[in-house]
Amino acid sequence: MPLPTPHLQTARLRLRPFVDADADALYALHSNAHVLRYWDSPPWTDRSRLERFLASCRQVEAEGTGARLVLEHASDGAFLGWIGLTHWDATHHKASLGYVLAEAAWGHGYATEAARAVLQWAFDTLGLNRVQAETDTRNLASARVLEKLGFVHEGTLREDCVVDGDLSDSWVFGLLRREWRAT
Repeated sequence: MPLPTPHLQTARLRLRPFVDADADALYALHSNAHVLRYWDSPPWTDRSRLERFLASCRQVEAEGTGARLVLEHASDGAFLGWIGLTHWDATHHKASLGYVLAEAAWGHGYATEAARAVLQWAFDTLGLNRVQAETDTRNLASARVLEKLGFVHEGTLREDCVVDGDLSDSWVFGLLRREWRAT
């Protein structure tokens, strides 16, 4: 069953499906080694990765397993990054949250604001009971975003990823519907 990618609005942000005009900004984001230093895949070095990513965005929507949204500034439409809800499991009422923001967007609360809107959609519209997120244990800023949203640190996946040629641990965070309602 297709999962229509939502259009969400916050005080400062618009979250919307990807369009062809996002290609250059998305490529620049995923080509930046500093931005992706904790990501579980290397920076993009050719445009074929861009095409595969956009195809994967369409595929998760068509399969009904997720939605990835562009995060843009509401006032001028500037591309800030993207946020996604993937691995949506209607049977078990759960999904995974992930996001990547451009370096210029760091430290402004955009990740928290965008995630709050996506979580509201996830719990209220999709009827989820659980949202999970993982972050490299060195990515303290991302861990703080998740904690601000009410996520609970549930454990560590040891040597879970290879990041820039090095084995890396990941923290697992979870947020339950009842915890979300309490915030």
